[in-house]
Amino acid sequence: MSTLPQERRVVTAIPGPKSQELQSRRTASVAAGVGSVMPVFAARADGGIVEDVDGNRFIDFGSGIAVTTVGASAEAVVRRASAQLADFTHTCFMVTPYEGYVEVAEQLAELTPGDHAKKSALFNSGAEAVENAVKIARAYTKRTAVVVFDHGYHGRTNLTMALTSKNMPYKQGFGPFAPEVYRVPVAYGYRWPTGAENAGAEASAQAIDQINKQVGAENVAAIIIEPVLGEGGFIEPAKGFLPAIRQFASDNGIVFVADEIQSGFCRTGQWFACEDEGIVPDLITTAKGIAGGLPLSAVTGRAEIMDAAHSGGLGGTYGGNPVACAGALGAIETMRELDLNAKAKRIEEVMKPRLTAMQEKFDIIGDVRGRGAMIAIELVKSGTKEPNPEATAQIAKACHTEGVLVLTTGTYGNVVRFLPPLVIGEELLTDGLDVLEAAFAAL
Repeated sequence: MSTLPQERRVVTAIPGPKSQELQSRRTASVAAGVGSVMPVFAARADGGIVEDVDGNRFIDFGSGIAVTTVGASAEAVVRRASAQLADFTHTCFMVTPYEGYVEVAEQLAELTPGDHAKKSALFNSGAEAVENAVKIARAYTKRTAVVVFDHGYHGRTNLTMALTSKNMPYKQGFGPFAPEVYRVPVAYGYRWPTGAENAGAEASAQAIDQINKQVGAENVAAIIIEPVLGEGGFIEPAKGFLPAIRQFASDNGIVFVADEIQSGFCRTGQWFACEDEGIVPDLITTAKGIAGGLPLSAVTGRAEIMDAAHSGGLGGTYGGNPVACAGALGAIETMRELDLNAKAKRIEEVMKPRLTAMQEKFDIIGDVRGRGAMIAIELVKSGTKEPNPEATAQIAKACHTEGVLVLTTGTYGNVVRFLPPLVIGEELLTDGLDVLEAAFAAL
């Protein structure tokens, strides 16, 4: 049960006076390169609501970017993390290990796709997980090249910036980047030149051809892909694409890495998005939804691949922090007990028909896509497929003003994405969609 009233409430201008005061303090002390979607400061969050310091309550369609899947103060997460805090906050797993880390690794082995022997290594952030997946793949294959895809996003460290396809805001001015990274096409159905029905076969053939010609399959250590591309615009690769790339990796001794950092842990209505087409990755990277908001990430994969790195080659002072591990065990407990996969599917059943109806009314909505509680609309100029980032920003701002927290995304900045907590109530979903529709009508 939520302690925070589960209703939208706007009682001041957005931002209110207390948020404005905090904003002036922030401007004086926080680096300008750290941006924020909304100009309000959070005071409490629970269920499907974020309350700011002025008492405004926002319907949460962002989940802290797919992190608070189980809610922002889930009982099991708070209970387990609090108990661990009282015992000890840190020993460093590389100095004196503890059971929580082992238990998280056991849970990951059980939940991730495939019935092969699996092992995990824990880290702090999604970018760290991806970077370590590359280290492990290189150690295992004794190869160096890494293949990634158009519209992909993998993080903000030097290597993961190289893996990421979008320049602004992630890469601009921060180079030079890590070498031996190669980018190939992805099956972006809505924008595929010969139509979505051809995208899977044609894009996979093009990608494989480019890898063979430009890199040489025998030089590739890893192929890394998000089963649903997050920052690229919630692109679901057209059917057939992922299986073809997976098969190519298997045939050529390449480690296939599923980056499930945004799409994992019930977000798409399955434990992991790659399950949709029966993909069993060699390695899977997780973070975001794993620990109910505490910083934790993981690389999980085939035991023989995971064991390729020498002892001491993986780790980090805070990796698999005991409090974060406790939070993860609480989050997984909540996902199982509340059957959040079913909840995600129900969110899709509520949202998709409403958004499709809006698409029929408003011709700037070019595409409605996604699965579970990972849904998006792509905005275009009327009568074209030309991206419309201006309207996207206007819609988001209108929603924010009315008390609905939405996020934008996409390579072209023209996608509104919906990532509600899976514990959100249906009345909040409906209210938020009403606000969204009113914003389109006003546009």
